[in-house]
Amino acid sequence: QVQLVESGGETVQAGDSLRLSCVASARTFSNLVMGWFRQAPGKDRERVAIISWDGDSSYYSDSVKDRFTISRDNTKATLYLQMNSLKPDDTAVYYCAAGSFWRTGGSTEQDFQFWGQGTQVTVLS
Repeated sequence: QVQLVESGGETVQAGDSLRLSCVASARTFSNLVMGWFRQAPGKDRERVAIISWDGDSSYYSDSVKDRFTISRDNTKATLYLQMNSLKPDDTAVYYCAAGSFWRTGGSTEQDFQFWGQGTQVTVLS
């Protein structure tokens, strides 16, 4: 069982930056594929960014590419999402997820077995 706890969500202005963190309980964190997803009110959960076990490979959705950066520190069992140039459309609950399968082109929601409770990000125009 893997427990994931997200933090860092806030209400910010458009153009601001935020960094989300996700701390994992797993001793085998370095063996896990990790990802960030988000869900806006009335919308389906959306894949945002995925990172491989060693951090060498990553995937970004088109909507966040060149603005967001996913990274991980396996020594701290922590996943990060650096979000720059935030837009009101980025407003959502952001979820951290862990899985064991890396898929070319980025693992999908079905590949992740463990999920955090989410952290709210609100971007004001």
